[in-house]
Amino acid sequence: MEEQNKTAQAPLYHVKIIHSSATDIYGWDESPDLQPGDLVVVPTRYGLELGRIQGPVRAGRGEDKDQQKIQRKATREDWERYELHESREEGAFQTCKEKIDEHGLDMKLVSAHYCIDEKKILFYFTAENRVDFRQLVKDLVSIFQTRIELRQIGVRDEARVLGGIGVCGRTFCCHGVTDKLRAVSIKMAKEQNLTLSSMKISGPCGRLLCCLAYEYDSYREIRRTLPSEGTRIRSGEGTLRVVDVNIFTQQAKLEAEDGTAVFFPFESFFYDSTREQWRIRER
Repeated sequence: MEEQNKTAQAPLYHVKIIHSSATDIYGWDESPDLQPGDLVVVPTRYGLELGRIQGPVRAGRGEDKDQQKIQRKATREDWERYELHESREEGAFQTCKEKIDEHGLDMKLVSAHYCIDEKKILFYFTAENRVDFRQLVKDLVSIFQTRIELRQIGVRDEARVLGGIGVCGRTFCCHGVTDKLRAVSIKMAKEQNLTLSSMKISGPCGRLLCCLAYEYDSYREIRRTLPSEGTRIRSGEGTLRVVDVNIFTQQAKLEAEDGTAVFFPFESFFYDSTREQWRIRER
């Protein structure tokens, strides 16, 4: 029972995997508490990996009865092993790339990675269609004399692994900021009155910018308290039609029947539930 209580009360931490830049939540049963920046060894679906503590998980978030546990704090030997593996990965990448060309496979190699426990090499790739890489794996096993795994990933995962500089001049959100790759839709751009030009709202990966999701919930909540574009509102100035709701200026632009533009601050609007219509407070 004491052990169960200890597990239930174990603090949770955000851990960023150094190689893939993916972030997950792990428990820590030992003491002392971990600090942001500490290096740890954690289990992943691909094997043991070196990760960096981002910080504790806020209460009420990330709780899971099957929560994975941090295996241990990383030692100097773990870091030296990681650096040794990193120096070998470039050679493994080039060898695999040559073999892909040799077999004429329609796939793009993204990275080569030695797991911290050195029991296998992971090769990440992207491809438009299913690829038969069985002979490629046989060749790589004969060369490296260890377990080989080829993992197909999406273009957003590719950007997260490789990193880069976005149109904003900062590192890719998926690589340096985002915990999880959240689904992004064109609806998010519409809600924020952004241009719908795919060239301007897409990242180097070709998908919609991750940052479109950051303020979407706030925009949606604010808009729920306001009339939408096209709504007609009766006031002392006649019937007005909402033509624009500007979150930045906190004003809505309305158009009178004669085409005159009138601006009202957000606090001027209220919903009359008895009449089931939007109204404007008298100035």
